[in-house]
Amino acid sequence: MIAALFYARTEDSFKLNNEELILVTGATGFLGVQLVRELLERKPNATLALLIRNTAGQSAQQRADSFIPSEERSRVQVFAGDVSMPNCGLELADYERLSAETTRVIHSAATVRFDHSLDEARRINVEGTRHILDFAGGARELRSFAYVGTAYVAGDRSGLVREDELVVGQSYRNTYEQTKAEAEALVQTRLASLPGMILRPSIIVGDSKTGVTSSFKMMYWPLKIYARRLWRTVPGYSDAVLDIVPVDFVAKAVAHLLFDEAALGSTIHLCAGPRASATIQQVADRAMEYFKGPEPRFVDPRFFFAVVRPLLFLSLWGRKRRVLHDGRAYRDYFTMRMQFDTSNAERLLQPAGVSPPPVLDYLDRLFHYCVASEWGRKPISVQ
Repeated sequence: MIAALFYARTEDSFKLNNEELILVTGATGFLGVQLVRELLERKPNATLALLIRNTAGQSAQQRADSFIPSEERSRVQVFAGDVSMPNCGLELADYERLSAETTRVIHSAATVRFDHSLDEARRINVEGTRHILDFAGGARELRSFAYVGTAYVAGDRSGLVREDELVVGQSYRNTYEQTKAEAEALVQTRLASLPGMILRPSIIVGDSKTGVTSSFKMMYWPLKIYARRLWRTVPGYSDAVLDIVPVDFVAKAVAHLLFDEAALGSTIHLCAGPRASATIQQVADRAMEYFKGPEPRFVDPRFFFAVVRPLLFLSLWGRKRRVLHDGRAYRDYFTMRMQFDTSNAERLLQPAGVSPPPVLDYLDRLFHYCVASEWGRKPISVQ
């Protein structure tokens, strides 16, 4: 096993004489890439240590090469590892040296798939969190630990979900929500002895200014089939709440809160919240206007999945049948009538000028990038 892959390293220190060594997991993910760039820009005196898995096709270093600006590589060290493994998959010498020098940790590595078995999701989301917590607990210079969870640990709740609530008897829609809730509960047990915080973003979408995204899941999937005239029926409620946040806001918020002592011990919703979220009807109206499509039809989801879908599944073939099959993963997200309280987020972030833009203010930019990039198939340059 390769002990450590990285761009710059001295004989005696991973820090390169800079004052901070920030360990980041999940750096190759949609949020992680933006977060690494934000930290490099915001913290010029910091060194980043990225824990990245080797894959069958690429080494950890090659994966990092694809998104780290060449002029910043002297401040980035890449370690081949895996949080789901003991000692995070690191060689003992590297583990011990990182434990001695790491000052801050951001744990954002997770599986976001809805179709993992419970055991597999737990291996990555819960045990991975346990391993990085064990590392943080032994980090002798640790100043802060940020766990990036999800607001959807709320499961199937309705009404206002407060930041200090976790398990209140809710059920979960999938193994992702359940294991992220279990992982968050694990983090909570360590906060008494660890200078940490829990950050809960809602659905993360493209950049609010450019629309750029590398992930075309969640709300992008129903938008794509609507824009292509494959489907116009929405098995959901027109007043269901769509809480989305742009990736640039989430990255700025995480990078700021990591260095805010007032955030330690808190759970913080990085969400649009009641002030900036939108309803499914509002988003559908904007999509109809932008894509010049037919008016979406809202159907009671209980009736649709009990009666309509089984009949359609028997009669449809090809792409429309695939739509019926793939759409099951998203069905509950058209029926949510819950809002996320953002009191802690507003208290901590607004003084720094960091707040989520209203959903309807940047939707057209998201739509435009989808069309220009052919839903991720065509690389485009965005200034």
